[in-house]
Amino acid sequence: MISIALVAGSASVRIVHSFTSSIHRSVSFGNRASSLLGKKKITSYGSQSPCRQEMMRCFSSVLQAEATKTPATSVDDGVSPFQITTPIYYVNDKPHIGHAYTSLACDVIARFMRLSGREVFFLSGTDEHGQKVEESAKKKGDDPQDFVDEVSQSFRELLSTMNISNDMFIRTTDENHKKAVQHLWQKLVDNGAIYLGSYEGWYSVRDECYYAESELVDGKAPTGAEVVWQTKEPSYFFKLSAFEAKLLEYYENNPDFIAPTSRRNEVLSFVKGGLRDLSVSRTSFKWGVPVPGDDDHVMYVWIDALANYISAVGYPDDEAMKKFWPANLHVVGKDILRFHAVYWPAFLMAADIPVPRRLFAHGWWTKDGEKISKSLGNVIDPMELVETYGVDQTRFFLMSEVTFGNDGDFSHEKMIQKVNTNLANELGNLCQRTLSMAFKNCGKAVPEEIGSYTEEDEALLARAKSLQKEAGEHISKQSIQKYVETMVSMIWESNKYIDDMAPWVLRKTDPDRMATVIYVLMEVLRYAAILYQPLIPDSANKILDQLTVPPNERSFHHLDDKYAVKPGNPISKPIGVFPRLESPVNSVVVD
Repeated sequence: MISIALVAGSASVRIVHSFTSSIHRSVSFGNRASSLLGKKKITSYGSQSPCRQEMMRCFSSVLQAEATKTPATSVDDGVSPFQITTPIYYVNDKPHIGHAYTSLACDVIARFMRLSGREVFFLSGTDEHGQKVEESAKKKGDDPQDFVDEVSQSFRELLSTMNISNDMFIRTTDENHKKAVQHLWQKLVDNGAIYLGSYEGWYSVRDECYYAESELVDGKAPTGAEVVWQTKEPSYFFKLSAFEAKLLEYYENNPDFIAPTSRRNEVLSFVKGGLRDLSVSRTSFKWGVPVPGDDDHVMYVWIDALANYISAVGYPDDEAMKKFWPANLHVVGKDILRFHAVYWPAFLMAADIPVPRRLFAHGWWTKDGEKISKSLGNVIDPMELVETYGVDQTRFFLMSEVTFGNDGDFSHEKMIQKVNTNLANELGNLCQRTLSMAFKNCGKAVPEEIGSYTEEDEALLARAKSLQKEAGEHISKQSIQKYVETMVSMIWESNKYIDDMAPWVLRKTDPDRMATVIYVLMEVLRYAAILYQPLIPDSANKILDQLTVPPNERSFHHLDDKYAVKPGNPISKPIGVFPRLESPVNSVVVD
């Protein structure tokens, strides 16, 4: 909470922070969603009087200067409510490692923001319309709705298994979403952005995308998908060509809108090559949202799918939307960059809706240097990865192995090596050595008699206290691997410290000094475990439990000396958090 007091007759403002641990929410999905979203619109945590709301608006710039919770960037003030989204996942098949990767990246960022004190709305869901879904259901002999109900549930299970903390799971077959999409369509029609024509050309069912002849590579889509010639059929068109100059102007004025830079360059090249009007309806299949006033047409899947980002926050209710829209961050795979960086902002501009602040497109995974595909039998099932290695181990590897934005290669050998090195040998061993020394030599308690700190003690503690700022800088730029490297480096330095100090020797030669060294290590582990929560939440909290850190003192607000580990607190016999992984293991693949 932030209280503001105005001094009579003066322009000065006094801002007092009384930030509480309630921001750190470890509640269930249902509680989070109901806290953020009412049945039809978003509501805030706690009510504010009109006077207080006006004061908050008047002094927002002062608040941002004094109360920044995460590092401010050109696209984020570091204070305001934060919306982050995964793409909604297409339900023509079961989840794979790419879905887990995107969801996990968003989860790490969302958890970091929440722990920093930001109010977060983290959205995920499933895209359930389109020709590909209709065909997949037909092949299985299912009704399309029954088919999508089953596959959508598998994505929910993935998010739950991976410990993903999304606040809402949206489905494009939800009635509220369909109504919102139809409202958006009508707005585009009213604004003169949609007209009726006819279409013929190359179409990829897999990509749900139209391609020009010049875009084909060896007779296939740029993604490698098969294309078919779509015979002439009536179609509504979106006037995408009218937004070419507007989009280029937006990209120029907002250089950080698309990241990383290589993806931005791809989009610029595509748009500068000329935009054609976009077919946005189909008559050759029926599994989709009907076009308002023309039931012969269903909407092109992407106008339906992309609208989930606004329907989830209350569109078309402008008052409901304004808390979290425009979204702070869309995270997508590079294969759907065009839809999000070109079509989506053009739709929004045409409908007089603000454009999202930032779009980040990550790379693809290969396995053992080969492209992942069913035909090669090397598709990686994230559920089996978790079953084989553990939830936090899987989360750690996927976020630490590759620079976020680049392509990455998965192998079981690399996963085992990284998890054993960074988690079992370094973090786990540090916890075990430190807590075992305290349990055996300090009366089964946090050391009570703490001596003066040496230069080495002060240096290690100072490093721990710098972690939040450094990690925050990385997360604010979606540099997730660098955030992980920061944490790994801190643990490495702590292991060097314990080896240099050798408390097992001090136990015999200088017990008082031993107690101080152990206390310093326990306090450093407190900082590290709190800051590790976005990445390995269950394991980090197990460490905090063993350090006797109260559950309500685990947000980033508590990274302060006044919340330090309490001398004399009883501790239990330490339990290992990260068992070593054994090699070799059987390949984890989809049949």
